[in-house]
Amino acid sequence: MSADHEPLEDSAEALFEDAPCGYVTSELDGTIVRVNRTFERWTGFDRSDLLGTRRLQDLLTAGGRIYHETHYAPLLRMQGSVSEIALDVVCADGTRLPTLLNSVVRSDSEGNPRVVRTTIFDASDRRRYEQELVRARERESDIALALQRSLLTGDLPSDERLTVQVAYRPAVRGLEVGGDWYDAFPLGDGHAVGLVVGDVVGRGLEAAATMGQLRSAIRAFASVSASPAEVLEGLDRYSRRHGVGQMATVAYAQLDLRAGELRYACAGHPPPALVEPGGRPRFLDDGRSLPLGAFVEALPRSDARVAVGPSSAVVLYTDGLVERRHESLDAGLDRLLATLGEVDLEGDVADAAMRSLM
Repeated sequence: MSADHEPLEDSAEALFEDAPCGYVTSELDGTIVRVNRTFERWTGFDRSDLLGTRRLQDLLTAGGRIYHETHYAPLLRMQGSVSEIALDVVCADGTRLPTLLNSVVRSDSEGNPRVVRTTIFDASDRRRYEQELVRARERESDIALALQRSLLTGDLPSDERLTVQVAYRPAVRGLEVGGDWYDAFPLGDGHAVGLVVGDVVGRGLEAAATMGQLRSAIRAFASVSASPAEVLEGLDRYSRRHGVGQMATVAYAQLDLRAGELRYACAGHPPPALVEPGGRPRFLDDGRSLPLGAFVEALPRSDARVAVGPSSAVVLYTDGLVERRHESLDAGLDRLLATLGEVDLEGDVADAAMRSLM
């Protein structure tokens, strides 16, 4: 080799040894045959302890070794390469180094696979960034959950003529805070109560904040409006003016305890159900209109009235109780009526229905 090429060879070797990433060459079974100084420095291993004696997968965590067996190695065999696989390397002192691995199979002149060349990038900063993102999302979720709970834990109306029951739980454990909410509050001279169930579009802190705004707005409109239709019309104007709660659905009802009459209206929300002693449960399908903000321009909304006798139950709910994937909404509504037909009206109707349907 001429002297002219010696500096180039030295530079290439230095580039390999002190590259900004680890280099590992291994046989097809993972046995390590070459590493660079960067890999030694990051992991604390001396190459004399690795070459010909350790396999690359032996340096991974227990979970990483399983992933190597079930995903990494099969993909490498089928595709001839894998890229950006996140695995932790266990260093000589037992600490873990987050890495991104890229491997390619190199073949001889006859096309036979001979070795696997792997570049290893230190992903410690990326891991810390990802963990901080997770913590930030968890903090936001905690704030949203606390806000949501604060909105759903107020005192319910207490009256010997009325029992208000609530069953509230997420459809799937672990989901972000959703936009479902409920409320019940006395009206006027205390001989009527307002009942609300609503569903805000979206999840998380924004949905929880929107819930709070709509909940407060409904109470305000209910204190000055004569009918559920007027309450929803006011809520519609509020939604448009302030840009909150568009396409939210709401079921609002006023129960007159002296007259035994329910006046109700639904803005895109599933219909309330009425369960009477000795009768078949039925939906209250009148007084319906589109969700909040769905009109191109504000239009009048309607409401309806129905007599509610002693020991009867009025059931307001959200779509999560009746909707199922790969099933029609009608099937879910029929299931709800069937369930309500079997509950004990003297017991906790809300909890019994929730337990049966969820």
